[in-house]
Amino acid sequence: MKILYLETSSKNCSVAVSDDDKLLCVCEEVSENYKQSESLHTYVEWALEGAGISLQEIEAVSLGKGPGSYTGLRIGAASAKGFCYGLKVPFIAVNSLESMIEPFLSRNYDLIVPLIDARRMEVYTAIYDGHTGKEISETEARILDETSFEELKDKKVIFVGDGAKKAKEILNLPLAEFKEDVYPSAQYLIRKTLEKIENSEFEDMAYFEPFYLKDFHGVKKKS
Repeated sequence: MKILYLETSSKNCSVAVSDDDKLLCVCEEVSENYKQSESLHTYVEWALEGAGISLQEIEAVSLGKGPGSYTGLRIGAASAKGFCYGLKVPFIAVNSLESMIEPFLSRNYDLIVPLIDARRMEVYTAIYDGHTGKEISETEARILDETSFEELKDKKVIFVGDGAKKAKEILNLPLAEFKEDVYPSAQYLIRKTLEKIENSEFEDMAYFEPFYLKDFHGVKKKS
């Protein structure tokens, strides 16, 4: 089954194509300027070209549904729905935090904690088992302080994501590791997507909304 993956929830605009669990191509770029609106469809073209298949051969589309950038998620969701509608293929959505933990599973960490920077001292986060990837605490928006995650102080934990930098500065967890240069990536949506397809966990395009976690607050321009 040939699947197209879109992940636009962060500074990483990311597209991948797989044939079942075999990654055929990934095309992505981390940009401070959030380039999803200008880059996403170009990356789709490049990923399909790199995979050696046409858009018409795609049999399902999977989206990293957030949490993350409000605008990025809107762009990704609109594109995913458009592809599914045009191709008449099923639509799958995966928590973007789950793509962040994939590279660190079964690497001797008790727990993996993704941290997406949500400005100031706030992060989007969840806690996952380091071996199975099972969710231990559900996704939430959390204000970081010196006592955050102190219940994990006796565990071997890795904090991953662009929110790990500010966590490292204030958390007192001697066994913890911090890896800041980790973003949600389309190539790591594959395992979870195939699980959802096997269980027929498809999204209804008419009612699907990205996982914003918080309401959008725009910035009002000064007159």
